[in-house]
Parts: sequence; structure tokens; C-alpha cells
Amino acid sequence: MRLADEPDLPSQINIVPMIDVIFAILTFFIISTLYLTRSEGLSVNLPKAATAETQRTAQINVTVEADGAIALNRESIALFDLEDAVRSLIEPNSESLVVINADEAVDHGRVVSVMDRLRRIQGAKLAIAAEKQQP
Repeated sequence: MRLADEPDLPSQINIVPMIDVIFAILTFFIISTLYLTRSEGLSVNLPKAATAETQRTAQINVTVEADGAIALNRESIALFDLEDAVRSLIEPNSESLVVINADEAVDHGRVVSVMDRLRRIQGAKLAIAAEKQQP
């Protein structure tokens, strides 16, 4: 039984659970987009390094295969043409990450000569690909 002098309470909608759901969905989309990156390069046996870190998405990939062959973004190229080809891929007044994927069996001198050519290019930041060493 209700008394006549009891005030009617206005109905309320609790939005806290809805905010929790929205944040959960937002977190899911942010984390899932991190796994959508693709690395372009030829299949090589990368050396292992305990301090290897994940870099941002590479724009330019240079691969040095075990036999010493060089590829730029999966297309074969001569060492003498590498500098001009990479320079044409970098936009003026900007920096681009150039990732060197060198097979662990390739001669050290070959990798140094590739790096020497790439260091001459203004706006090219070099990174060497390596697999994270399992403990």
C-alpha cells in the first residue's frame, strides 16, 4: 500500500556499464590494429639478438640474401643503383626508415657496403632487422 504523501522518484538510467563497454570496445580496436602491420621483404634467416626491438612500420626494405643478391622492396637491384632508387622513394624534407634484412650467412663486407650506400642518403634512418632471441 502506498501512502498518498510519498513523492514519486524519477526513473534513472545508469550509464556507467555502458561507458565500460565502450572503453572495452575501443581497447579491442586499438590493440587489434597493432597486429595489422605487414613487413615486406624476402625470406632470409635473420640473426638473433637479445636486445631486438620492434620498430614502426618500415617504408623501405633492403634485403641482402645469403648469396649476396640485393633486393629493394622485393625487387632485385644492383648495389650501384641502390642509392638512387632509395633516394627516389624518400619524399623531400622528410625522414624514412630503411630496414636492412641481411641473412646471417651473408658476408659482413657486403652488408657494410649496402649500409655505406644508404648512409649517403639524406633523410634515411637505418635499422637492421633481427629476430628476438628466445630466453
